[in-house]
Amino acid sequence: MEKIPKQKPANLVKVVLFGPESTGKTTLSKLLARHYNTVWVREYAREYLQDKWNNERKTCEDIDLIPIAIGQINLENNLSQKADKILICDTDLLETKVYSEEYYGGFVDPELDKVALENQYDLYLLTYIDTPWEEDDLRDRPEQRQEMFNAFENALKKHQHPYITLKGSIKNRLDKAVTEIDKILKNKKDLDSFSG
Repeated sequence: MEKIPKQKPANLVKVVLFGPESTGKTTLSKLLARHYNTVWVREYAREYLQDKWNNERKTCEDIDLIPIAIGQINLENNLSQKADKILICDTDLLETKVYSEEYYGGFVDPELDKVALENQYDLYLLTYIDTPWEEDDLRDRPEQRQEMFNAFENALKKHQHPYITLKGSIKNRLDKAVTEIDKILKNKKDLDSFSG
């Protein structure tokens, strides 16, 4: 089996949109990338699983998680070379790990578990479930949105990752995210000028 690549080091602020399905992660990723004039890393699982559905009429299975993780980290590593100061990630491998735990009875492939916890990000933007549910071929469990949100927040707390919760309108979410990201960028700039 192919191994999950390591996250390549990059002198960037890395921000992850994190949370349940249909909570506005992709919309915010695009808006944040536009605001900061940088690139964003799309969710590899979406295109991978849409192809699987279109070709086989099957949804995600546990055997899909490693190929999804490989595709996701490859996208991130490639785009981190093109980003300017900040990289916006529509998801990360910790999200894949949470889905594995929730959908497959607590099982997580040991390699996925290891790599998901090794990867480093400056801020997680946890998206709350106060957005309308948008159905598509891949989304399921609309009645379990709160449980899924809790699982995502618990993972951030358990692994002590820095995060803020985004609620309300797109504008409110964007404004709050920009405020927090600007603080990180300012601290990084101050540190860089101090050490330079």
